[in-house]
Amino acid sequence: MLKRISLPKPNLSKRSKSGAFLELFEAEEQPLLRLAISLVGRREVAEEIVQESFLKLHLKWDEIDHPRAWLYRSLRNRILNHLRDERMVICDPKELNTEAVEDAVTLELTKLEAIQVVRGLMDSLPEADRELLRLKYFEGMRYREISEQTGMSIGNVGYRLHFLVKGLAGKLHSLRMD
Repeated sequence: MLKRISLPKPNLSKRSKSGAFLELFEAEEQPLLRLAISLVGRREVAEEIVQESFLKLHLKWDEIDHPRAWLYRSLRNRILNHLRDERMVICDPKELNTEAVEDAVTLELTKLEAIQVVRGLMDSLPEADRELLRLKYFEGMRYREISEQTGMSIGNVGYRLHFLVKGLAGKLHSLRMD
């Protein structure tokens, strides 16, 4: 568990945003910490990196449109900086292919960031659309099974899913997350 630090008190107009920040912290602290530990190898360093990311997010909260995605990107950058700094101090470049490590870290964090953005985008959809996506992509159901469960025609299921996925892809593209 990260050590608690005192953050600046939000003003009255930020009360709901403060609650959203706390909710995000509670939801993402442990996954980010596990990820950071697996990548940097030392719990105390990982805790510091995660804490710095949350602190920076808190300070920039009003400027950020997608805080969860921003948080993962911030963590990725801090981990890469840490690994670069550590490599300069303790590693012989002949012993370790650091470019491959950095590429693997970047790829993994980019995937996690994209997942978080997609979750956020899905949360903004109407419940019926979220249910269609869940049944197809998380439950692995076929159009016929979704049709039977929802009462929609098979063609309508396919049509709705096509446009939902196309819409999500467009939003990801606009966020430069192809």
